Amino acid sequence: MTEKATDGSLQSEDWALNMEICDIINETEEGPKDAFRALRKRISGNKNFHEVVLALTVLETCVKNCGHRFHVLVASQDFIEGVLVRTILPKNNPPAVVHDKVLSLIQSWADAFRSSPDLTGVVAVYEDLRRKGLEFPMTDLDMLSPIHTPQRTVFTSETVPGQNSLGPEARQRGDLSQCPAPVPASTTVPGDTPITPTPEQIGKLRSELELVSGNVRVMSEMLTELAPTQAEPADLELLQELNRTCRAMQQRVLELIPHISNEQLTEELLMVNDNLNNVFLRHER
Repeated sequence: MTEKATDGSLQSEDWALNMEICDIINETEEGPKDAFRALRKRISGNKNFHEVVLALTVLETCVKNCGHRFHVLVASQDFIEGVLVRTILPKNNPPAVVHDKVLSLIQSWADAFRSSPDLTGVVAVYEDLRRKGLEFPMTDLDMLSPIHTPQRTVFTSETVPGQNSLGPEARQRGDLSQCPAPVPASTTVPGDTPITPTPEQIGKLRSELELVSGNVRVMSEMLTELAPTQAEPADLELLQELNRTCRAMQQRVLELIPHISNEQLTEELLMVNDNLNNVFLRHER
C-alpha cells in the first residue's frame, strides 16, 4: 500500500490512501514497523525525487495521525540523520522542494516532541543542524497540522465503560478517537504577505480542515451524549483535551483567514471557524 501511495506515476498525493495507511498503523500490531520500513526504503537513496516527495508526505501524514509507537521510530536520531538528512546532502543534488520539506519536517517534529524524553533524537539533530548554520524554511499553511500524540484510546470496548453511548463515527478513526496534542505554538504566518496556495497546498489544507472538523464532530457528539454528573473521568478528560486542541486550531485558522488570497478557501476557513465557535459555546454552557 505504501508503494502505491508513493508511486512515481501519481500526479499528486492520494489522501484517501494516505489515511488508510494511518488506519493500518493505528489498528495493527506490526503496522508501525511495516509502514516505517516501507517509507524508509522508499526515501533512502531514491533518485526519483517525485517519489521521495510523496513518501515524505505520507510520512508527515502518519506522524500527524498515528501514535507513540510510530513516533518512536520516526523521531530516532538514526532515521533523522541517516535517512532524512542524508537525502538532502549536496552530493545528492536534491531539488528545493525536497530540501525544504525535509527541513520543515525536522523542525516541526523537534518542536512537537521536545518534551517527550524518548522522542528527542530529532531534537538533537535539529539543534546540531542549527548550530552548523543551516537555515530552516518558514512555515505557512502547515500551521493547521496538529501532531497527534495519543495517550490512550478512549472509545474502545476494552478501555472505557459505557462507550457505546457515543456514535460509531466518533470511534471509527484513530486520529479522532485519541487525545491530540495542540499545534506547536512556534508556527507562524510569514509577515503580512497574502498567500496564494498551490493546488498541492490547497489539497493539504482541505485535508487538515477535515481533521479540524472531525475533532469538532467528536466534541459535539460528546457534549450531546455525556451527562456532567455521570460521565466517566476519562471521557471528561478527553473532552477537555479536545477543547484545548480545537482552541489551538482556531487560533491558526484565524491567523490564516486574512492571509489566504483564495475566496473559496477563505469561505471554508470561515465556516470551520463558525463551527468551532458553536461547539465552544455549547461547551461553556
